[in-house]
Amino acid sequence: MPSGWESFIKSRPLEGKICLVAGASRGVGRGIALALGDAGATVLVTGRTPAKTTHPDGMVGTVEETAQLVRERGASCEAFICDHTDVDQLESLREAVETGYGKLDLLVNNVWAGYEHNATASFMAPFHEQDPHHWERMFGGGVRPALFTSRVLVPLLIANKGGLIVNTLAWDRGRYLGNVFYDTAKGAIARMAYALSRDLRGHNIEALAVAPGFTRTERVMAHHAKEPFELEGTESAEYVGRGIAHLLADSKRERFNGEVVKSGELAAEYGFSDTDGRQIPPFEIPEQ
Repeated sequence: MPSGWESFIKSRPLEGKICLVAGASRGVGRGIALALGDAGATVLVTGRTPAKTTHPDGMVGTVEETAQLVRERGASCEAFICDHTDVDQLESLREAVETGYGKLDLLVNNVWAGYEHNATASFMAPFHEQDPHHWERMFGGGVRPALFTSRVLVPLLIANKGGLIVNTLAWDRGRYLGNVFYDTAKGAIARMAYALSRDLRGHNIEALAVAPGFTRTERVMAHHAKEPFELEGTESAEYVGRGIAHLLADSKRERFNGEVVKSGELAAEYGFSDTDGRQIPPFEIPEQ
């Protein structure tokens, strides 16, 4: 008997949908792009890391590689090189999407450059000992891209007479994330989704935030290779993508408008499992 996900994608429920995943060179963004493609969407992926270049932190993966992986699984996918902190590049992206596809149904704001060039060893230090650079990276490279990408691309959703905006973030019921700068940035991304939902409610556009659990991204697995830790409760990068695909296909998704919902909660709601067949429960941060 096919799994819930296999049954869902069998009818290609997102056929004809144009979906843009911002920040898809690797990690969660790549997983979301793959899941949307599996469900029949035409997927547009963006990133700053083109082929034959090196990511600022040495991470592997390029946006062209993501597009190729999506196409290998039978979906249409185009890659765009875009720095989402640059409004001129965002305007060029909007023009390319409008010219090439004529509309947009889904925007996923997954850009996060908040870790780049940060002193990892001091991440858990008290905020008054943090380098101000950490703040600049998290807000300039994390919050700003989500806000300005939405600002530039929302007219395509409005012209389409409806759609969905999803901000991805680390989150668990407002519990402290262990770093004042990081916690504040993620809180801003969550609040932004709520604010967008209010501002756009007259346009048939829902906006919400989706929080993956502990995900086996390239960065996480690089740490695991150096210092192994338990992976039992971790998720694949596609798990959250499957949830977002279900949201886009759901004609009653307005019930989530403005909320923060976890990938595990979406799995329980829609009845799908992760790539290994497990339904991972919603991620929880221990009470502090």
